[in-house]
Amino acid sequence: MIEFYSETNFQLNVSNAVTKWNSDSITSEGYEEGDIAYIFCDDAYLHKLNVEFLDHDTFTDIISFDYTLGKQVHGEIYISVERVKENAIIFSTDFEAELHRVMIHGILHFCGFKDKLDADAALMRKKEDEALKRRTFV
Repeated sequence: MIEFYSETNFQLNVSNAVTKWNSDSITSEGYEEGDIAYIFCDDAYLHKLNVEFLDHDTFTDIISFDYTLGKQVHGEIYISVERVKENAIIFSTDFEAELHRVMIHGILHFCGFKDKLDADAALMRKKEDEALKRRTFV
């Protein structure tokens, strides 16, 4: 089950379609959907998590906590709406496209994809692009 929560006044548009898109993306990677929570927050909230749990004193757009069991995807994905808005401007894209990229990025981590090495990051970007092309609700 995919659920959406907000620690800010942000509300996700077309959440049913986003849920189906996420579920389909998980299945396309050979995994099955478990319990996944998206938590939308601001920079301060995500920064606090970054310092407390990852010992990183930096701002970021996403932090994911992976609780995947075998091939069943479970986890929490925290997204800074402020950072996504800023990144959309930096990357010359619209907010929803950037938000969806970040959302699927977290799912792909749960499906075993990494992004620390250049080759891994390139594959992650390719997988993000493939998933974004499958959206039917944009």
